[in-house]
Amino acid sequence: MAKDSWTDPDPQRGDFDAYLETVDPRDVEFHEGDPDALVTTVVNVSSEDAQRLVRIAAQRGQRLEEVIPNLLREAEQHAA
Repeated sequence: MAKDSWTDPDPQRGDFDAYLETVDPRDVEFHEGDPDALVTTVVNVSSEDAQRLVRIAAQRGQRLEEVIPNLLREAEQHAA
């Protein structure tokens, strides 16, 4: 089966180059980035893992939404 970059969950650099060459520059707008912008990612976890996260938050005195970012930072530091 042929790879379709438009639906591939892991598009690679250059996958859209041929398409981008066909875009009329008059149809392109440039905007400054927003350094305060946030990206929200929804993570699905089992109810058992959700309960673990709630327990970890309570043990640490953190809000639930703080637990995952902190766990990720700690795992990254541990892996380094």
